[in-house]
Amino acid sequence: MTEGNFVDYVKLNVSSGKGGKGSIHLHREKFITKGGPDGGDGGRGGHVIIRANEQLWTLYSFKFKRHFAAGHGGGGSKNRSSGAQGEDLYIDVPVGTVVRNSETNEILFEITTAGQEEILAEGGLGGRGNWHFKSSTRQTPRYAQPGRDGVEVPITLELKVLADVGLVGFPNAGKSTLLGTLTAAKPKIADYEFTTLKPNLGIVEYRDYRSFVMADIPGIIEGAAEGKGLGHYFLRHIERNSILLYLIPADTPDVKKAFDILQKELIKYNPELLDKGYMVVLSKADLLDEELLAEYTEEMKVTFKEIPHLIISSATQFHLTELKDKLWKQLNP
Repeated sequence: MTEGNFVDYVKLNVSSGKGGKGSIHLHREKFITKGGPDGGDGGRGGHVIIRANEQLWTLYSFKFKRHFAAGHGGGGSKNRSSGAQGEDLYIDVPVGTVVRNSETNEILFEITTAGQEEILAEGGLGGRGNWHFKSSTRQTPRYAQPGRDGVEVPITLELKVLADVGLVGFPNAGKSTLLGTLTAAKPKIADYEFTTLKPNLGIVEYRDYRSFVMADIPGIIEGAAEGKGLGHYFLRHIERNSILLYLIPADTPDVKKAFDILQKELIKYNPELLDKGYMVVLSKADLLDEELLAEYTEEMKVTFKEIPHLIISSATQFHLTELKDKLWKQLNP
């Protein structure tokens, strides 16, 4: 999915380096006219290594370059000198990147911690020089091994956004407005569905110089787990959030039904999402008068009971301080 500078899905072709060939050489010096074999080994080809870089937040750097190749190993030489190793190729990706084989769709590994390094494609072994092949019956072997070829791997990089709090809701539920109010982020806000087509991250400042990261996930619709409304692209960004904040607008006819639909889509996509902490928030409270607000407050108490819940308004900043308190308490029990 691509919008602006944010890229969270890209296909690449990577190739490791070929091993250097072994040397065919016979030892010669001023007074040694018939020395034995002393051809050195070829150097190994360069590896392709995926490396986590916590300074990156998008796969945008791969938008214009899709082919990567490591260096080839150098050939062996006389005096049993080994060839130079091929230069390893490091590919820096953001933390939260999933690496798949494009042909089989198999997950090769996931990058989850800063500084993590994983070898994606090993370089080819260098060929052995002719000194390895001498024996009592073959004292001057005039052959050596060629280096092994490198490996070519088609891969797919998928980025799953890492955040403390993930905003989950239907399109036009007020998620971007809430993020823009609580943080310095400037998400696109408009009065139509699917205004947000990419995750937006913002840092929520809390008391005593503490803070946490909030992510605005694009809107989810019924059937998203089957891919409806680009559901597969959006839902994967929820997996790495510590807490889920279900945001439901106050003008929703049935709040409990809306919550059940959202939760059902998440469970169908990945049942493990149920293990995450969550909170239900009714947004756009500025649309309610005092009587309706009191009515909704009682309804939320009855419907959600032990589940943390709150009624807020991003426009008037109603209960936003209480929201930050509740979220911080859940993040730091």
